[in-house]
Amino acid sequence: MTDMITMQVIRYALEQIADEMGYTLVRTGRSTIITEIKDISCVVTDARGQTVAQAHHTPSLLAGFEITMKELVAAYPPEDLVPGDVIITNDPYKGGQHIMDLYAIAPAFHGGELVGFVGNITHHSDLGGVAAGGVAGGIREIYLEGLRLPMVKLVKAGVEDREIFGIIANQIRLPEKTLGDIRAQISSLMVGTERLDRLFVRYGDTVVRQAWSDLLDYSERRMRKGLQALPDGVYQAEDFIDDDGVIDQPIRVHVSVEIRDDQVIVDLSQSDPQAQGNTNSTMANTHAAIYYVMIAVVDPQTPPNSGCYRPIKVVTKPGTVVHPLPPGAVAARTNCSQKIVEAMYVALSEVVPERVTAGSHGQISTCGFGGLDPATGEPFIFTDIQGGGNGARPFADGADGQDSHLPRFMNTPVEAVESRFPVRIERYEFIPDSGGAGRYRGSLALVRDIRLLADKVSFARYGDRHKFAPQGLFGGLPGACGAFVLNPGTATEVALKSKGLDTLAEGDLVSLRLPGAGGYGDPAERDLDAIERDLENQKITPEAAERDYGVVLDNSGQRVDRGATEAKRRG
Repeated sequence: MTDMITMQVIRYALEQIADEMGYTLVRTGRSTIITEIKDISCVVTDARGQTVAQAHHTPSLLAGFEITMKELVAAYPPEDLVPGDVIITNDPYKGGQHIMDLYAIAPAFHGGELVGFVGNITHHSDLGGVAAGGVAGGIREIYLEGLRLPMVKLVKAGVEDREIFGIIANQIRLPEKTLGDIRAQISSLMVGTERLDRLFVRYGDTVVRQAWSDLLDYSERRMRKGLQALPDGVYQAEDFIDDDGVIDQPIRVHVSVEIRDDQVIVDLSQSDPQAQGNTNSTMANTHAAIYYVMIAVVDPQTPPNSGCYRPIKVVTKPGTVVHPLPPGAVAARTNCSQKIVEAMYVALSEVVPERVTAGSHGQISTCGFGGLDPATGEPFIFTDIQGGGNGARPFADGADGQDSHLPRFMNTPVEAVESRFPVRIERYEFIPDSGGAGRYRGSLALVRDIRLLADKVSFARYGDRHKFAPQGLFGGLPGACGAFVLNPGTATEVALKSKGLDTLAEGDLVSLRLPGAGGYGDPAERDLDAIERDLENQKITPEAAERDYGVVLDNSGQRVDRGATEAKRRG
């Protein structure tokens, strides 16, 4: 066993390697979904494929490495791997997320011996499929969602396989951009293998390997200790996906969390059968949602690796929305996995009310616009990802303008969008009254209005929470529902389905109105100064202040009449 200081030094060195891989990928990527949104993550594993360090990027992309690496280690024994190899896959039924998320993994060597692997996963702007961007909701079969790649060596001993590159290029709309992003993934891996070899040179093979083993055991001990501090019991909750884009009926996600001493069993087997549309959550995504919540609630400071997953048992039923079977489609999987997170927080609010948030937007609005740029005559694909409101916390309002849970995506700046694509962002702002009232208010949702400057543009998307509002907790009110509206305020205004594929004309405007977030605690207990600040900042309207918080405003409509409010509440 290594001493604690050495183990922690090596831990942070590994995390730095994973982070540096991510920085390399962002700097060398071609698509805004990589360079701006940062829909990526990176990992370092041992030779058995166990995760020892993760980058500080997107939590929802990490758990898939657990499943994918088991498949990879079984398929590629050490004697079949050499320095410079790169293996890729995006199969959602082999540990993948959805087809647009491509894994790239490289073996890491020291002194001619395999010591581990480095990997990254990246959302691509296009990998084929029925719609540009690969994010059309309502697709029934995975075969229509894009090019599904088995585990295959794309680079062999440092040399690209031209035939496999050719197959990929032949199936996608913008091969130059997508292949550039894949090569960015490769460059990231080369940084990772080189940095990992440096680590072994500095500390020696024995010390590093032992530190890895100790680190996994350390994370496991912390998780078990945290679980032991929670009361044993079974805690249940449910949430609903609006629909699957094919059948207009809700889909139930049911969660049972059973805490037994130093372990937890998360049972999702009572969830609804898998959907006809593509809102099904892949096993990697289902596990990611569960691991995310348990780490956040039990011990958010524990190093996230394979060790901290050991006390967590996941139970699912094949053929359900949380464990789909082929050929079920899965592109909109996050509409389901986010509901797993939301339901788990509600269930665990019985145990640790001080460690959970009220309901968030509970989905990810992913949109793909594709067509020909009239200025250049060249095809374009613009993939944009929006989140929504952030649930109120036990001690503070939800954080306005930030994504919540699993993805933690970054904002795509208006300037970056308008300089690259034939669109104009005409509005990007908070929606007043979209955060649920409470002792602490849910964060506000955003609206993003996109004007098309090209004709015959495909608009693929999947979103949710257009019917089921983000829940409040402990008396907090729900947040606002979302909506997608075409040409609002005109004679051609129409409410669009949250999941689908349409063709839009030049001059059309799409208004993406995201869901809000729930409040935490009784609105009557909210600090009156906080209500006045919200009024001043136009986060709430005077009508909402009086209706939801039970206050009386003075003639200005911006200040609370303390005396009249107290009298009203007493009455």
